[in-house]
Parts: sequence; structure tokens; C-alpha cells
Amino acid sequence: MAKIGIYGSSFDPITNVHLWTASTVAHRCKLDQVIFLPCSSKRPDKTLHISDEHRWNMIELAIQGNDKFVANDYEMKQAGWEIATYLTLKHFKKQFPEDEIYFIMGADLLLDIGEGKWKKSEELIKENKFIVMARNGINMLSAISKSPILRNADDGHTFHLIDKGLAMEISSSYIRDEFKMGGEPRYLVPDRCYDYIKAHQLYE
Repeated sequence: MAKIGIYGSSFDPITNVHLWTASTVAHRCKLDQVIFLPCSSKRPDKTLHISDEHRWNMIELAIQGNDKFVANDYEMKQAGWEIATYLTLKHFKKQFPEDEIYFIMGADLLLDIGEGKWKKSEELIKENKFIVMARNGINMLSAISKSPILRNADDGHTFHLIDKGLAMEISSSYIRDEFKMGGEPRYLVPDRCYDYIKAHQLYE
């Protein structure tokens, strides 16, 4: 039985922090694979700044050479208004019936699910396992105990809480702004992605 982490994000662009996070999670949670899952550009709650093709190409460039990392375009291909993490996880559990599937997310998303802001929040928590990464200023244990949705589904195995020990919160939006304003975010993205962004004049 393999342990697989599903790591969903806009990846607009993918950053060194995404890679470091995935690597830390894989190491601490003994994952055999991390699936990088870029979100659909058709989601009504997301505004993306480059094409799906560019996002996908950069993910592929970024994860090259790490055999634990794979990219998957399942959500990219879905109609944005039909996507729910609940359905996405159902899809991957069907695809890997023998394996253990974990959804990797930040503590900020845990708060949203706990407040019932996600589609099928209750079923999502009851039927799945999560690896939750600390975010500055969010007490994860307190978030779980304060939310009836979260605390009633927590059997001790539902949430694997990870404090990375280092608050690297550099966002993709910071990097986009730097490119736009003529800044120099070179070492915040993988070298191959930096060269790709420059070559295609993205985020300008």
C-alpha cells in the first residue's frame, strides 16, 4: 500500500516554497508520492494570470528529477463550477483503490472547511484524511476543537498536523508582483521556471 499526498494549488507560478513544502510533507509523513494538482482556470472564485499551458509546463519543469513528484491535470480539465475537493478525492481514491490518499493543505483552508465554506464540507472531512501545514497566526488544534464539523470527524487519524518549523509564506502573488514591477524574484522560483517566465515574458 502506497501513501499518496494530493497537493492542489493554482501554481501561478509554482514556487520553491511549493517544492520545499511538498518535500517536507513527503519526508515527515512518509509519503511515497506527491501529486501536484493545478486548479481549473474556469473556477469562478479564481483569477489566474497565465494560460493553463504555461502553468502546466512550469510544474513539469519544477518537479523534474524528483521521482516522488508527479503532476496531474485532472482538475485543470474540469468545468470550474463543478469542482469540489470532495469529488476530486473520490476520483483519486477510485484511481488508487489500494492506497492511502491524503489531501495536503494549509491551516487557512482548514478554517474555511471548519466554517462549512466548502462544498460538502462535512462529508469531505468524514471520508478523507488530511495533512495540514501550519500558517502564521493560526492555532490548528484550537481550529479543530472550535468547529463541530472538524472535531466530530477527528478520530485521531483524520488530521496530520505539521509545523514546518519555518514560516516560509512567500506567495505566488508576491512573485507575480515582482516580475510585473521589474523586481528580481529569481531565487524564489526554480531556475528552469525563472528562465521560462523570462523567455515567455509572463507576468509583465
